[in-house]
Amino acid sequence: MTDAINKPAADVFEAARTRRSIRAYKPDAIPMQTLRDIVELGRWAPSGSNIQPWRVHVLTGATLKRVGGAIQKAFLTDEPGHQRDYNYYTDPIEEPYLARRRACGWGLYGTLGIGRGDHEKSKAYRASNYVFFGAPAGLVLTIDRTLEIGSWFDYGLFAQTLMLAARARGLHTCAEASIASYPDIVRRELGISRDWTVMCGMAMGYAQPGAVVNTFQPSRITLDEFAKFYE
Repeated sequence: MTDAINKPAADVFEAARTRRSIRAYKPDAIPMQTLRDIVELGRWAPSGSNIQPWRVHVLTGATLKRVGGAIQKAFLTDEPGHQRDYNYYTDPIEEPYLARRRACGWGLYGTLGIGRGDHEKSKAYRASNYVFFGAPAGLVLTIDRTLEIGSWFDYGLFAQTLMLAARARGLHTCAEASIASYPDIVRRELGISRDWTVMCGMAMGYAQPGAVVNTFQPSRITLDEFAKFYE
């Protein structure tokens, strides 16, 4: 019997509404054909002038453990010399974005019972990011370093296509900018040249029913806050 949380989405509206960042997974392997079907659907994502800027590396088994383990070790030992290929956030980050970011972070930690200032527990939890939260599959998304911001927009459409496709097959995901914090390790372990920017990672698998962390959902702004309709 399928766990309720892993029930396949009936349509794209349900897929979008039930897609959320899942941070605890069952160890069950994803059938390889299912994984291939999900990633293959990304072919149909739109891109400006049909450039198709995506390059995805799908990790399972020993490769997933090796790559995730190498990144996690660097994080836990505070290995120096690592930084993203790009700036994910503005610095400083202004309102209203700062408040939303803080609410998300503290909401997640509050769900886990990690108090403000508890750096030891915070770091221990953050370490799970780098092993793709124990998911049976981890994706690494890379983009040609020469491409401009328009192609990054296109890449978001590709990533969302994969996440919605996963929900249609009863799977969940979590997009992870954290993986991009260690691009040199990713490139070294996967044999990727510096011609490619490491954009992010993505955990994929079956959600662990009953995991407290999977109950966390940050609030969303209302339709009227972000949309205007003209006649």
